[in-house]
Amino acid sequence: MTKKIIFLLSMLIISCSLQAQGKAEKAIEIFSEKYPQEKIHLILNKNSYVAGENLWFKSFVFDGYNLSSISTSLFVELYDSNKTQISKKILPLLNGQGSGNFTLPGNLKEGMYYIRAYTAWMSNFSEDFQALRQIAVYNPSSPGKLVLDETSKWTASVFPEGGTFINGINTKFAVRLYSKGITPSDWNGYVVDTENPDVKLATFKGFDQNVGTFSLTPKTGVKYQVVLSDSKGNRQVVDLPNVADSGINLQVSTGNDAVKFSLKSKNITSGTLYKVIGTINNQLVFKINSEKILEKNYSIPPEQLVNGILQLTVFDDKENIVAQRLIFMQPELLKIKKPEIQLSNLDKSPRAPNVFSIAQNENNNAYTVLIIDGSLESSEDDFSLLSTLWLTGDITSKIYKPSQYFTSNHNPEALDALLISEKWKRFDWQTIMSGTFPIISYKPQPYITYKGKVTIQGKPAPDTELNLLFEIPEYGTKLSQIKTDDKGFFNLKGLIFEDILKLSYQLNDAKIPKEQVQVIFQPDYSFIPLKKVLPESNYTLIKRQTGDQLSESVKRYIATKLSQNNIDEKATLIEEVKLKAKKKDKTKELNEELSSPLFKSMNETVFDFVNDNNSAEGYINILQWLQGRVAGLLLETNMGNYIPKLRGNTVNIYLNEMKVDPSLVNSIPVSSIAMVKVIKDYFAGSFGGANGAIAIYTRRGGMTTANNSEALTKLKQYVLHGFDKEAPFVNPDYNDENFKNISQDLRTTLYWNPYLVPKQNEPLKIQFFNNDDAKNFKLIIMGFDTKDYFPIYYNEIVK
Repeated sequence: MTKKIIFLLSMLIISCSLQAQGKAEKAIEIFSEKYPQEKIHLILNKNSYVAGENLWFKSFVFDGYNLSSISTSLFVELYDSNKTQISKKILPLLNGQGSGNFTLPGNLKEGMYYIRAYTAWMSNFSEDFQALRQIAVYNPSSPGKLVLDETSKWTASVFPEGGTFINGINTKFAVRLYSKGITPSDWNGYVVDTENPDVKLATFKGFDQNVGTFSLTPKTGVKYQVVLSDSKGNRQVVDLPNVADSGINLQVSTGNDAVKFSLKSKNITSGTLYKVIGTINNQLVFKINSEKILEKNYSIPPEQLVNGILQLTVFDDKENIVAQRLIFMQPELLKIKKPEIQLSNLDKSPRAPNVFSIAQNENNNAYTVLIIDGSLESSEDDFSLLSTLWLTGDITSKIYKPSQYFTSNHNPEALDALLISEKWKRFDWQTIMSGTFPIISYKPQPYITYKGKVTIQGKPAPDTELNLLFEIPEYGTKLSQIKTDDKGFFNLKGLIFEDILKLSYQLNDAKIPKEQVQVIFQPDYSFIPLKKVLPESNYTLIKRQTGDQLSESVKRYIATKLSQNNIDEKATLIEEVKLKAKKKDKTKELNEELSSPLFKSMNETVFDFVNDNNSAEGYINILQWLQGRVAGLLLETNMGNYIPKLRGNTVNIYLNEMKVDPSLVNSIPVSSIAMVKVIKDYFAGSFGGANGAIAIYTRRGGMTTANNSEALTKLKQYVLHGFDKEAPFVNPDYNDENFKNISQDLRTTLYWNPYLVPKQNEPLKIQFFNNDDAKNFKLIIMGFDTKDYFPIYYNEIVK
């Protein structure tokens, strides 16, 4: 559950009628309890891609300001700019975190693509709150090429603080810029009376590419305008709202010590009851209810509040909203835990090894670590974990580089102006006060869930016991017994597996023939189609001309792809060699365990059925399987039995090193065989014979099969589809001789590990190797402290 943000009762309600609870309070209590809000942050292994590359991502799913325990599955989809789905994934969420990858098709056209991430629970609410990230994908063979859109016009809107503009009350305004492309970084403005446009009543300069601010004391009957211009001479004129003769203006100031606010009024009837409600993360944290609320100053101490957006709403005695405002709590005291990093001297030499460590934090279960060439940008430079957690996870409008509001040198005044221009959209007061709440159509299921139905001769089988035998790699066969309900249905909940899971089934009642039994499995989850229109991009696609030269950045992207491909290929070869060696070692151990010295030979071939099923499950007689796999082995039949011959000579058969008649082999189930050894020529156990032997060894206690599906062939089988498997990201190890013959290394991502789990009571050591030309490194480390509910965050260039 989300951490509850609680004020002392004496601070929570200041009222002449403490027991009074209006519609607003009741509504927010229901909404907070029954409709928690999840939000998702995505970090990518790099900023831009080339067709044919792998795109890796890590997700953090929050319930408010804490890692979410609501959802255990994450849906991630990849779209092109026409909203055509390219790929989709379902991933497990462990402690609110998950990771995966998309393999971008090699023929993908150059353009902007969109990654959508959501949970089933989030689909009950507005799609605007789902994660939707844009990425650029380059392809030099594509007919179109991406260029930054620097020609689109920009527009602006003005927003009075609290939403009101009243005669004689000095009012703060936020000016917000919008554009399909890039908004100007250098812009300014001034305010005029339309009747006297040559006199500037107020002047200001934009804080950034999003917002600026000014203050003005208006007069009734005067029409005001703000005139804006950028460094390129572009100009916009925006009307201010009409000046009201009466009303209430909410004025707020933030600081490290408190949030201070007051209500200024004009021509308001005395004795009217007003109340102010403060909410954070849809939870009531502050309330004042009094007839003497106007013209007073109030202070909200923030000691017991977390960083985040506070919504202040002023209601009249009929619970109409008369003013409202968003404020960020303690913008200059961001509660961030930096990981304790021990950096030794980093070596920027080509392909040099570098090692650093992260101190133990018992309240963080895993770190995400990304290291890139320090001269390049990361996905965190525009949309950071902090900006998602505290801003864009709740604010859905387009914000240029929201990460800037939470860096070490951020401008709190700019963030405050940005929030003046925004409204809280997680809920609408009037809607929930009328008793209208979201319709819950999608409930979160525990991990992978399947629904099943059992029928016998086409009719439902109520209250029937069903045996399910799961084939689990490395663990063998596991039996589970379930019982159907009164309509023949059952559920398989909480399955955590990747790719596919094979199972077989049969009724517990052996009297019912299996041919009469049918079991239907259906996944109890689904990808939910995207309804909204994709947002516009800062890039535009133009026709590629013959002879067009690639930009230096695109050349680097292509070189990066080639470098990573070479490293991946080398790593695959190394892994194959290791697997073969590992398999060989295990087979050697099995041979040592089962064979006596008398049955050892320099001319033997060993078939291992413990560590490799060798595709023998479909055979009734192991001798049939051997034919064609052993050079020179032929089978003759004699009275229904197979007689093995090598080079024309009959071969003796030994079962656990005891000579047996060939007829006995028919009674040995393949599933019970651990190893078969074919020995050619002389061996000691033949006691003088030189024709060789086929030695069959059966399983002993504790041996499990690599794939025991032979035992299940008599049962009906089914394949369940689970979570999508993540492709491994290869971090090259230049200490390994096999990597040293790679000709060029121009990787931009030097290290990527989305889920690095520390060992107990040990610092976490990380080794990475430089590429051929990086002069410094950008180090990004993320996590979450589950005790203090603080993000763990580090994003700096280290030299």
